[in-house]
Amino acid sequence: MLRQLPPIVHPAVIVGTDTSDDAGVFRLGPDLAIVNTVDFFTPIVDDPYVFGQIAAANALSDVYAMGGDPITALNIVGFPKGQMDVAILADILRGGIERATEAGAVVIGGHTIIDPELKYGMAVTGVIHPRRVLRNVGVREGDALVLTKALGTGIVTTALKQRKASRAHVREAVRSMVTLNKTASRIARTFRVHACSDVTGFGLLGHASEMAMGSGVTLVLDAAKLPILPGAMKLAGRGFLTGGCRRNRAYLEDKVVVSPSIEPELAEIAFDPQTSGGLLVSLEPRAAARLVTRLRSSGVAAAAIVGRATKKRDAWVYLT
Repeated sequence: MLRQLPPIVHPAVIVGTDTSDDAGVFRLGPDLAIVNTVDFFTPIVDDPYVFGQIAAANALSDVYAMGGDPITALNIVGFPKGQMDVAILADILRGGIERATEAGAVVIGGHTIIDPELKYGMAVTGVIHPRRVLRNVGVREGDALVLTKALGTGIVTTALKQRKASRAHVREAVRSMVTLNKTASRIARTFRVHACSDVTGFGLLGHASEMAMGSGVTLVLDAAKLPILPGAMKLAGRGFLTGGCRRNRAYLEDKVVVSPSIEPELAEIAFDPQTSGGLLVSLEPRAAARLVTRLRSSGVAAAAIVGRATKKRDAWVYLT
């Protein structure tokens, strides 16, 4: 679809749409650029305040993936007027403001439309030095890949919608989704990072494919090292899969090779769309080991080295 639109041609555009990066970056001056992103979706949990927190953390994450710091946000709301108590919307917005405040950003307004289905998210602006932008391209052969959050949010929240997820499993998924990538991003920036993306709607395998294709390398992911949310494997085995998971599989069919030895449930988790997922960071192996140590000591407990980059092979990504 993007190929049908006029190309982005402007001398101040540092990052546009050509490599499917997480956000756009526009240079304002020699030492300052802004990071722009927008994201919104329908509720994935029952509690409106928590939904607001998750949606805001998810939108803010794109700025962190680029190596920036969020400074302002605008609310985006679709609300079923007359069908839902407006107090629910107030709770959602309070949750969003809470996460934005934690990020150091100010919510300075927004826009609401009447919509038969509730939707919420944010348009976020961040700041960054033009020469310190992290992109999802630039992975080098021999790099190690670090993932900063556990996988499986789509599977757990799908089970939640059908009242089949335990409170403990939902609690862990929610804790992960409301956690900002602020700490992970700021620590990663102290290392020589070659590429970075946040794992969201295209799942781990989808975002890894974007990084591989944009960098001209193949990524090999070690299934045994993937951090996984409690209960996600069992719920995947019971068939609690999202439509997005199936679409990811279809799209990645000619780009990803899953080893026959991988448990089907684990493969589903690797395809699973994530909400407010972690960062996938590519850097030199020794630096990656130090990064994981720093992340874990700073409270990013799920951080792990999950794979490596090799010379381009027949597929862009292998899950082995």
